[in-house]
Amino acid sequence: MIDPLPEPLLALSRGEPVDPFAWLGVHADGKGGHVLRVLLPEARAVWARMPGQAAEQALAATAADGLFQLAVPGPGRAMLRISWAEGEQRMEDPYGFWPLLPDDVLAGIRDGDGEAMRALGALPMQVDGVDGVRFAVWAPNAQRVAVVGEFNGWDGRRHPMRLRHDGGVWELFLPGVAAGARYKYRITGADGTILADKADPMARWAELPPATASRVAPAEARQWQDAQWMQQRTAARHAPLSIYEVHAGSWQRDAEGNAYDWNALGDRLIPHVQGLGFTHIELLPVSEHPFGGSWGYQPLGIYAPTARHGTPEDFARFVDRCHQAGIGVIVDWVSAHFPNDAHGLERFDGTALYEHADPREGFHQDWHTLIYNYGRNEVAGYLIGSALEWIERFHVDGLRVDAVASMLYRDYSRNEGEWVANEHGGRENLQAVAFLKRMNTTLQARFPEVMVIAEESTAWPGVTAPVEQGGLGFSHKWNMGWMHDSLRYMQHDPVHRQHHHSEMTFGLVYAFSERYVLPLSHDEVVHGKGALLARMPGDEWQRFANLRAYYALMWAHPGSKLLFMGGEFGQAHEWNHDAALDWEQAGRPFNHGVASLVGDLNRLLRAQPALHRDEQDERTFEWSIGDDHANSVFAFVRHDPHGHAPPLLVVSNLTPVPRYDYRVGVPRAGQWREVLNTDSAFYAGSNAGNGGALHTQPHSMHGQPHSLQLTLPPLATLYLQVDA
Repeated sequence: MIDPLPEPLLALSRGEPVDPFAWLGVHADGKGGHVLRVLLPEARAVWARMPGQAAEQALAATAADGLFQLAVPGPGRAMLRISWAEGEQRMEDPYGFWPLLPDDVLAGIRDGDGEAMRALGALPMQVDGVDGVRFAVWAPNAQRVAVVGEFNGWDGRRHPMRLRHDGGVWELFLPGVAAGARYKYRITGADGTILADKADPMARWAELPPATASRVAPAEARQWQDAQWMQQRTAARHAPLSIYEVHAGSWQRDAEGNAYDWNALGDRLIPHVQGLGFTHIELLPVSEHPFGGSWGYQPLGIYAPTARHGTPEDFARFVDRCHQAGIGVIVDWVSAHFPNDAHGLERFDGTALYEHADPREGFHQDWHTLIYNYGRNEVAGYLIGSALEWIERFHVDGLRVDAVASMLYRDYSRNEGEWVANEHGGRENLQAVAFLKRMNTTLQARFPEVMVIAEESTAWPGVTAPVEQGGLGFSHKWNMGWMHDSLRYMQHDPVHRQHHHSEMTFGLVYAFSERYVLPLSHDEVVHGKGALLARMPGDEWQRFANLRAYYALMWAHPGSKLLFMGGEFGQAHEWNHDAALDWEQAGRPFNHGVASLVGDLNRLLRAQPALHRDEQDERTFEWSIGDDHANSVFAFVRHDPHGHAPPLLVVSNLTPVPRYDYRVGVPRAGQWREVLNTDSAFYAGSNAGNGGALHTQPHSMHGQPHSLQLTLPPLATLYLQVDA
């Protein structure tokens, strides 16, 4: 009489929650011997060879579907030969391997250690001389987790995982699985419901959307060629910063209208950025994301570069090439929210794991997405681990953290009654604040030369102040106030600008309170706002003149610079993420003039210490004329606070009326050269100006001992510098 199978084995064969390592592999049979059990649904036959044995033995099928067993002489890991309908397979028994994740890593995951969290995911490795992939996923409330993939016919019965209770982590080493394999996790939730198959939150590679599986990324093997860049990156952080913002999918496209891969994009984008003199490229999010229309701002794979432009290795090569060309790379990075796609993080183990259960905390009303639960250590570690991954694995030089304001305030875009106050009754999200401080402290300790830039649109104090001084610890903050005010001013017809003068001057009240980036970003050329050029008033000549004058004023204003692609040649049309920029337009005289100006502005920014040194030092800026409302003229002096370089006078006339004999006070006597004139014929202007240079006169003015009698071209900005 054959002994009936224990119920756990029957449950295993049905794919129900049972500890697989308690029953599969080699175990004592309770009669003084040992038995090998394997669960291989759809297998025709199975043979095993135990350690020390030369011959294989056939396993017997059992009453449980797919369960085979064999009496063996003792403990050990079996080598299996499996007959499938499509052929034979040889593999080591996955249930003969001991736990692989060290206890200290599990403890680190519980504590929110980003480096410990990076130990999870699908990692190719060799265990006891056996090549395979160790899968590990955090799902503490799941009743069961199985790896499914093309290596097991997507059969959720075949590879249930081991729960490491101390960390809430499930792990399994699968021999024979190789890089490139597609996989997901099949999870039985806390209530016993089998969820839609989940992509790996820690996946380093993913299928090309709309497919949603994760892929096993190769082990690190890249030979980086950017050692010189990496060695001098610390100095680069304190050098001029001028950023070219790029959406990789729509900068240029091939003849069929398809987006370039990283290799083709690098061939074209890097020389373009070099020629214009930008110091860095900033990429709209390149983390894997299901919906292209989100431009990457709704990611679900924050450890993986999107497959839209190639492999992770292709992206690494792109960064490497940028560095070899002397260009830094910043990536937009999203820690504010994630979409609710069924294959993603939403209720990942059948509970609100990554998000808040209460929609007043966990649902983002603007974007219909889910908000991370920053108060949960493992979630904070997951996010910090992603930041470390981009910096360490891909050598990126900075992260621009999206939507920080939405993280900081519990009532962000919420009406009364739609949000939950913090423990002190306030609106501040104290858990998000603690997370941001922890992240920035971690990154600063590991990579002090890397920039972490906050897109923060409110007056939250100390965004760029050190954490130890009560700040959030970012290296830079986007100056959204300057951007909104100055663009609003430039959209006014010049005849009305005299009534809006403060929109251009107010930014100097707080210009030194943070370390700012002045952004003319993608957000300003979408959703019906029109291109920057289209927002300038007047006829075609005046629109281009306005844009040139505005750019030069921006480049002279305290703060680093950011310009979205297409702005460098004055594209007339609003940005369309499904099409390339209008490169035919770029060759027209007015457009070419704008591009030439941007190149010269970047070269001056690099060459003039007065324009970039010690951005937060108030001594670098001095108003000459800030109150000439009637003429819409602005004049100020930029100083090198160390006194090693001569000062630079900046004068803008933002009306179409030329001003003659306009006197401006200057700090030094001598010849002042016109180092930039946006009305130059070289930029397609009218070529009015001051003949290249003029001398001071001994007339004190504007608190200065000397003055210049200038011709101010219409709708133009001048830079003048005294001969040293």
